[in-house]
Amino acid sequence: MKKLLSDWKGYLMSGISYMIPTVIGGAMIVGIPQLIGMIFGVNDLTKYKSAQGFFHILYQINQVGWIGIGLVNLVIAGYVAYAIGDKPALGAGFIGGQLASTINAGFLGALVAGFVAGYVARYCRKIKVGEAWKSAVPLLIVPLLTTGAVALVVGVILSGPLSWLNTTLVAWVKAMINNHTNGAIVALVLGAMIGTDLGGPINKAAWMVGNILFIEGIYGPALMTNIAICCIPLGYALATFIYPRKRFSDEMFMAGRNNLIMGSFGITEGAIPFFLTSPLKLLPVNMIGGALGAVTGELLGMQSHIPPLGGLPGIITADNKLAYIAGIAAGALFIGLVAPLVANFNVSSDEEESDISEDDIKIDIE
Repeated sequence: MKKLLSDWKGYLMSGISYMIPTVIGGAMIVGIPQLIGMIFGVNDLTKYKSAQGFFHILYQINQVGWIGIGLVNLVIAGYVAYAIGDKPALGAGFIGGQLASTINAGFLGALVAGFVAGYVARYCRKIKVGEAWKSAVPLLIVPLLTTGAVALVVGVILSGPLSWLNTTLVAWVKAMINNHTNGAIVALVLGAMIGTDLGGPINKAAWMVGNILFIEGIYGPALMTNIAICCIPLGYALATFIYPRKRFSDEMFMAGRNNLIMGSFGITEGAIPFFLTSPLKLLPVNMIGGALGAVTGELLGMQSHIPPLGGLPGIITADNKLAYIAGIAAGALFIGLVAPLVANFNVSSDEEESDISEDDIKIDIE
C-alpha cells in the first residue's frame, strides 16, 4: 500500500510539473493585456471584442491566455495518464481532461480520467495477438479501450458525483474566502504548506490548489500562496542585511543575496541551502513565516479581479497592493529575524570537511 501511494504521488507530481507552465503562461497572457488596458483607463477588455484597434488586439491576446488557463484539466489529466501508461495513454487522458471541464467535474474529474486512462493503457500491454494483428493493437485496440474506459467511468458512471463534488467544493472555498475569518484559516493552511518542503510535493500541492481555482474565477488562494512563496526566500535574504556579516559563511551570505532575486520571482527553492543547515529547527520557522505572510495579506483584505501574477510582479495585479506587500514583508521579517537565532549559518562545506583530520582516519590492513 505504501508503494502504491508513493507511485500515485509520483504520477500526480508528473502531471503538475507539466501543468505549471500552462497555468503560468496563461495567467501572464491574461494579466498583462488587462494591466496595459488599466493603465489607459480600460478595466474591461470584453467591450472591445467586436471593435478594431489597439484595445481589440489586447482583448485578442487576453483571450489566448484564457484558453491556456482552460487547458489546465486537459494537460494534467493527459500527463498523469502519460506517467502511468506512457504514450498510449496520452490521447485518452487529454480527452478525459476536456471531458472533466465539459461536465464541470473540475480538477478531481481530470485526475480520475488520467488514472483511468493510464491504468487501462498499462493493462493493454498484456494483450497478446498474432503477428499479423500486432500493428492493430496500438492503432485501434488501445485507443478504443482507453478512451472507452474514460467515457464510461468519467462520462457516465461518475459524471454526476464528480460534478456535484466539484461544485460543492468550489462553493465551499468561495464561502471561506468571502468570510475573512475563514479565509484566514485557508491562508494559514496554504502558507504553512508552502513552507513545508520548499518546492516538494506538499509545496506544489498548495500551489496547485491556489492556481487550479483560476478556472473557477477564485483568485484569493493564489494570492495567499504567492505571498508565502515570496516571503520565505526573501526572509533569508533579509537576514543577511539584519545580522552581522560574520553570522554567515561565504556560501550562505551569497545564497542570501541571491535569494533577493529568487524570492522576487517566487522561487522557494532558494531557501533550501539555509534549510539544510538545520532542517528540524528551520521547518517550523519556514511554516510559520509562510503562514504569517499569507494570513497578514488576507486579514488586510488582499484580493484581485484578474489572475494574479506570481512573485513581486504580483503587486501590480493585486487590487489591494498594500495588503500584498504587507503580507510579504511580515513573513520575510519573521524569518529574517528568527532563522539566524535558531540555526548556525556560519558553517561552510570546507569547514565541515576539515573537521575530519588525518588522525581520525584509521585504515586497518590485515
